[in-house]
Amino acid sequence: MGYKIIEKIKLNDTVTKMVVLAPNVSKHAKAGQFIILKVDEVGERIPLTINDTNKELGTVTIIYQIVGLTTLKLDRLEIGDEIMDFVGPLGKPTDLSKVTKALVIGGGVGSAIAFPICKALYKSGVYVDGLLGFRNKDLIIQEEEFKKNSNHLYIYTDDGSNGNKGFVTTDLAKLIDENHYDEIFVIGPLIMMKMVSLITKEKNVKTTVSMNPLMIDGTGMCGCCRVMVDGVMKFACVDGPDFDGHKINFDEMILRNKMYQDIERKKYSDNCNLFKK
Repeated sequence: MGYKIIEKIKLNDTVTKMVVLAPNVSKHAKAGQFIILKVDEVGERIPLTINDTNKELGTVTIIYQIVGLTTLKLDRLEIGDEIMDFVGPLGKPTDLSKVTKALVIGGGVGSAIAFPICKALYKSGVYVDGLLGFRNKDLIIQEEEFKKNSNHLYIYTDDGSNGNKGFVTTDLAKLIDENHYDEIFVIGPLIMMKMVSLITKEKNVKTTVSMNPLMIDGTGMCGCCRVMVDGVMKFACVDGPDFDGHKINFDEMILRNKMYQDIERKKYSDNCNLFKK
């Protein structure tokens, strides 16, 4: 028995929101955790962060970008279809216990990972601002959801097509000086998280980043998701995915990610013709 898709919404040309009936996952899931799914019996396993849950309905919301063969196959499914495996929640929940004033930063599709953290903080009464960055206005996702679950929301686009040109780092130092956040949560491209962490380190603000490296089993057995943290090897699937942004070896992660992305792009290109019918 698989996991039924009960809602599917295209957020833009390459990003899709999908709501899946998975009562056991929904019941236990917390902000920052993820699932690993397998579309069919011959498919590969991929991790996707839990974007939202509805514990009464027993649903889990995921948001994914079509970047490889598995996400392409996933996107071929429609409402009523079933995903073969949907395992979770995995990883450690984001620690929100001591936060009193926070800034949650999301870059691109990483905003889908940032949202549950923002929502959990806001619902618990914590003052929280959202800061999102996208390449252009057509790629902005979950704007209304963030507005409903934050005190203030700032959205920048690389090209200024939404009327606010810049990056999430453009006014970051100013926001920190004005608001005196006690913790900043950052999710997005590695280079973005690196640059944000450099600024927050200089400002001496605690910074938590969510790492999403290559992952296979989600139990720490394969070792693919290794991350160097303060010179010590950690595994994102069981030790994370959250880590101290000031202690991550981002340069090593960027290099490893590039190797994986090059391989994945070739695999995606080689297999796209299978789905053109």
